Amino acid sequence: MKVFVGGVAAAFLGFLGIIIGFHNVMGFIAGAIPLILLLGGLMAAYLGYDEVKDKLPFGKGAETTEGAGDSRLKEEAEKYKQEVERLKSELEKNKNA
Repeated sequence: MKVFVGGVAAAFLGFLGIIIGFHNVMGFIAGAIPLILLLGGLMAAYLGYDEVKDKLPFGKGAETTEGAGDSRLKEEAEKYKQEVERLKSELEKNKNA
């Protein structure tokens, strides 16, 4: 309950402060908006650059990871083929028994 009353009091005082110092508040907002846009734009550009860099089909990192990934996938496929053959032979043994 104390937090609620304190929040209402702070909101009321903030509202009065905006009404009394309207020109100062607008000056602050007018100065803060370009700064917020600049920082937000830089952050978005940085995050977008990382995403684009990861999706590029060329480059040193893409060649090495693709080659290693292909061989790893082939090894896993071969392992699963062997497992399937083993299970088929066990199934045949169980059918004949």
